[in-house]
Amino acid sequence: MSDLIIPKHISIIMDGNGRWAQAHGEARSSGHIEGVERVRDITEACVELGVRYLSLYTFSEENWTRPQDEVSALMSLLMKAIKNEYATLMDNGVRFRALGNRERLSGTLQLALNKLEKATEKNSALDLCVMLSYSGKWDILQAVKHLLQSGKSAEQIGYEDVDAALVTAGIPDPDLIIRTSGEKRISNYMLWQAAYSEFVFTDTLWPDFKKENLLDAIKEYSSRDRRFGKVK
Repeated sequence: MSDLIIPKHISIIMDGNGRWAQAHGEARSSGHIEGVERVRDITEACVELGVRYLSLYTFSEENWTRPQDEVSALMSLLMKAIKNEYATLMDNGVRFRALGNRERLSGTLQLALNKLEKATEKNSALDLCVMLSYSGKWDILQAVKHLLQSGKSAEQIGYEDVDAALVTAGIPDPDLIIRTSGEKRISNYMLWQAAYSEFVFTDTLWPDFKKENLLDAIKEYSSRDRRFGKVK
C-alpha cells in the first residue's frame, strides 16, 4: 500500500440499505442495522489508514419525507448506536461530530448527541462527522442567513466567510467522496464543499461495503491527477 495517497478527508454517501434488505428478503430496517455495522468497520479502517476526517451522509433533509415508521426506526437506531459505540470511539481515538439541521431532531436525541460530542471532543485520531438532517442547499441557505445577520456588506464577504458560516467550518473539504449502490449523483450533498472533490462510484451496496472496497476507492483516488482547475 506504499503507493497509496491517503486522503485527509473521505466522505461517503451511504446508499443501498433498503435494496440490501430487499435482496435478503428482510425489512428495510434490517438494512439500516447492517449499515451501522459497516460504519464501525469503515471508521476503524480509516483510523488504521491514517485518514484524518471521515464524514458520512447519514440522514438528509429530504429523508424526513419518508414513511414515518421508517423515520422513527432510523432515529431509534441512531439512539442505540450512540449508546453502543461510545467504547469503540474512545478505543480508536475518534471524535464524534453531528452536523446538520439539528433543530428538527427530538430533544432527547439532541441531548444524546451533545453528550457524545462532549465526551469525545479531545480525541484526535479521526473526526467522524455524521451528516444528520443535512442537505447541501440547506447548508448554503443557513450560511447566507448567518452572513446577512453578521452585518457585513456584499463587498466584504469572501469565500472564506462562506466557509466559516457552513456547518463544516474548520473541517477541510472532502478530498474523496464515495457513493455506494451504483447511483451516480450527488443528491444535494456538500454542494459547496465538493467543488474539487474526487468522486468514486461503486455498485456495492453500503451494508456490503468493506475495508477492501474502501482500499479500492483510495487506489482509484491515488491514480487521479488533481489539478484544481490549474495546469501543471
